[in-house]
Amino acid sequence: MGLKNTLENNPALKKFIHWTLIPTGQAKPRVWVKWMVNPFFHQKKSGSIIRSRTRMDIFPFNRFELGKNAVIEDFCTINNGVGEVVIGDETTLGMSNVLIGPVTIGKQVIIAQNVVISGLNHNYEDINQPIQTQGVRTAPVLIEDECWIGANAVITAGTTIGKHCVIAAGAVVTKNVPAFSIAAGNPAKVIKKYDQDQKAWIRVN
Repeated sequence: MGLKNTLENNPALKKFIHWTLIPTGQAKPRVWVKWMVNPFFHQKKSGSIIRSRTRMDIFPFNRFELGKNAVIEDFCTINNGVGEVVIGDETTLGMSNVLIGPVTIGKQVIIAQNVVISGLNHNYEDINQPIQTQGVRTAPVLIEDECWIGANAVITAGTTIGKHCVIAAGAVVTKNVPAFSIAAGNPAKVIKKYDQDQKAWIRVN
């Protein structure tokens, strides 16, 4: 029986291990996890940069990977506590972004400032319990290669943004955006698509 199965079948042991990694009621790992555990579990490829004022809430039990020559700028928060976070080669995360897994970002993606990308939602359905005690659910976010995500955009759980898309500043993406599209608004809607025959971006009526 593997370690994961052992923990799943022993709630008391699982709770204790969780406490050793994360202080009760918090989302930030203990310092010893950051220094002594994560370097052996996660992949940070050559040329990649994580600025010193970034908050890395990274745990060993879910994947974190930063691609070659990728950059995470200051004041970002990256959290893989409920799902993996994978960032592709030559992708740039601007200042003050928030990424909560499960999130996968492709290669050569530009993410501007103050963007929130989250694969997590809180359960709320039981009106007899505080939302805080009802737990969470996850649905992966996928941003494919070569996209540009404008400042202050929000990408919600379970959405896919296709290759070479532009998400306008302030947009709230609640549904999939097909490749080679421009989406804007709240909720975001496709306003232009690239026409291969005309070799031009055409406005959508």
